Amino acid sequence: MHPTSADSLSRALDAPGEPPLRPLPPAAAELLRSLGAPPRLAAHLRVVHDVAVELVDWVGDRYPDLVVDRDGVLFGAATHDVGKTLHPEELTGPGSAHEEAGRDLLLSRGFPLALAWFAATHAGWDDPAVTIEDLLVSTADKAWKDKRVPGLEDRLVRTLAGAAHREPWEEYLALDDLLTRLGAGAGHRLAFQSSFPVHA
Repeated sequence: MHPTSADSLSRALDAPGEPPLRPLPPAAAELLRSLGAPPRLAAHLRVVHDVAVELVDWVGDRYPDLVVDRDGVLFGAATHDVGKTLHPEELTGPGSAHEEAGRDLLLSRGFPLALAWFAATHAGWDDPAVTIEDLLVSTADKAWKDKRVPGLEDRLVRTLAGAAHREPWEEYLALDDLLTRLGAGAGHRLAFQSSFPVHA
């Protein structure tokens, strides 16, 4: 007997993973269940969220004076691709229609713009208006699969160096060390994501 799409979605949201993945914020998990989200999308959001926890906690430890909306980053990571429920073709192919669609979907479900924002901005780290929270969500969305994006990392390093009043090269080395460590788990995260069906 084949598992139903609801079973697959529940597993994507609740299965511990190997190594264990953190659960999504309850509001994000409930949203994905209510939407009947594609299981692979839910799995993707789990792995990106898990990396975002590592990133935001590292920032909190290394830059204690830098104000970061931790809950906002984690919700943003957990919902950044939610627009792909409306544009499922972008689960397996390129496209950016899911970005504004995701923001509008979250707004229509009563989430404030400060949280819905990330769905539209996670690919726009070169925008002058991006915040540290935007940069962390964007970095998590790359680091989960060990993809390094120099322009994004440079932007994050400049922000962190300015906050810490340290030289950018020093902050680059620290960030590089973290991203290298996170990258070592990419194979497990990719295997977890690919173990779930693309379509609901």
